[in-house]
Amino acid sequence: MHISVNGQRIFFDVVSAGLSPVGAAMREKPALIVLHGGPGFDHANMRPEFDCFADVAQVIYLDHRGNGRSHPSDPATWTLDQWGDDIAVFCDALGIVRPIIFGQSFGGMVAQAYAVRHPGHAGGVIFSSTAARMNLPAILDAFARLGGGNARDIAERFWTRGDDAAIADYMRVCMPLYNTRPRAGGEEAAQRVIRRMEVFRHFSLPGREMWRMDFRAALAGVTVPALVLSGDSDPVTPAVCSQEIFAALPGGHKALHVFEKTGHGAYRDAPERVFPVVRAFVEAMAG
Repeated sequence: MHISVNGQRIFFDVVSAGLSPVGAAMREKPALIVLHGGPGFDHANMRPEFDCFADVAQVIYLDHRGNGRSHPSDPATWTLDQWGDDIAVFCDALGIVRPIIFGQSFGGMVAQAYAVRHPGHAGGVIFSSTAARMNLPAILDAFARLGGGNARDIAERFWTRGDDAAIADYMRVCMPLYNTRPRAGGEEAAQRVIRRMEVFRHFSLPGREMWRMDFRAALAGVTVPALVLSGDSDPVTPAVCSQEIFAALPGGHKALHVFEKTGHGAYRDAPERVFPVVRAFVEAMAG
C-alpha cells in the first residue's frame, strides 16, 4: 500500500487489525510502527520477526522515503528531519494516535529525529542498536576485534569510500560479524531485501549527515516512555552508543537493556530474551 506523505508516496504494510473483539466490546490495540535500518534497505529486513506482536498491537511497517518500495524522491529530501517528519505526518494521515515507534539502527536515528521534533506525539519509543552520534574509530576497533585487520580495513573502505567493490567486500566479510549467530532464513531472507545504495551513499559517506548528527542535547526534550536496546557484541553501533542515548534521555520512564552475546539488532540473536522486554513495553503502553 502507498500513502502520500509530505508530497512523497510512501509504502507501508499492516499486520493485524487495530480493533479486536473482546466480549461485548471492540478493544483498540496500539500501533507498533517498525522502522527499518539502512539507509538503503527496506522493511523486509524486519520481517517476519516483528509479526509476532500482532496479538497485542497493530504492527505497521513502512519503507522510508527513498528506500524500498516507496516511490522515487528528490535526494535533497533524504534528511533525518524529513524522515522524522514523515513519521508524524504518516500517523496523522491514518488517524494513528500515540503510536509506539520501534527504530532499528538507521531507523532508530529516524525515530530520534521524530521524537525530538514531535515531542509527545508518540505513546512510546524504542531505540534499538542505534546511535545519537557515530564514532568511526570505535566501529573500526570493533571490527578488528571480531574479524581481524582485514575486516577493519574493509569496514574503513566501506564507510569512507562506499564504491561498489567496497560494498561487496563489506557485505561478504563484515556483515556476518554484525550478529553472533546466522539469521533465520539465511540467504533467502537476504534476497528479499531491496537495496538502494544511492541512499546509503547520500547519507553515510564522509561529511554526510550520519557523521554530522548529534542528538544528545535534543534527547533531553523527549517526554514519552523510552526503551533502549543494545547488544554487547554489536560492531557498528557499539553498546556505548546506546548508553549515550539512555544518559541523554530525561529521567522518568526510561530503561536500558544491553544483552550479552548479541550483536546488531539483539533480537536477531536472542529473541527469547529481547522480545519479552519489547512485549512488556508494548503491553504497558496499551494500558
